[in-house]
Amino acid sequence: MLLNYNPRHCLPSAEDLLDSDDTPVDNELQGLIPHVLKDILALIWEERMDWYFGVDMGIYYDPYQPAIVPDGFLRLSYVLWEEQKVPTVVLEVVSHKRRKEYTEKKYFYAQMAVLYYVIYNPLRKRKPRLEVYQLNSGEYELLQSEPVWLAEINLGIGREIGIYQGVEREWLYWYNKEGKRYLTPQEEAKKAQKQV
Repeated sequence: MLLNYNPRHCLPSAEDLLDSDDTPVDNELQGLIPHVLKDILALIWEERMDWYFGVDMGIYYDPYQPAIVPDGFLRLSYVLWEEQKVPTVVLEVVSHKRRKEYTEKKYFYAQMAVLYYVIYNPLRKRKPRLEVYQLNSGEYELLQSEPVWLAEINLGIGREIGIYQGVEREWLYWYNKEGKRYLTPQEEAKKAQKQV
């Protein structure tokens, strides 16, 4: 009698896995910046049901390795072997303590075939604070200009001074093709109040 064995059936499901590594962030911006982007997407894509933006959640790229945890990612799932879809965009916000965003994580995301890798380092003085890479033939190429147009998702990403949750500072925002910044839900609400 032959044993009918499929190793994929023995892999853990999303319910079996942790969705965060419970490592506290050492900089509040690591959580706030991805939430700005997520809030804007929830507003501009409210009619769409084909996207998911995870914040500080593990991406299980290999069932035998621990999850890699970006500060934010845009995709439908974070368990790759179940849905076979890698994130389209991964965001890393560099904090006071670097976590190999420019080296090891960049290599992992390229190996996973993440199309866009975004690194935001608000502490940089001489080098660009925002770097956006696009995967080309298995390697990341730095995209120029700002906001940076991400053609595959039909959005741009860039930096601008604004107010989010009462804090005025430089934030990351989504932009349309003409380079106009999309408003946050709070900004949209204020705009609507003024028009009444």
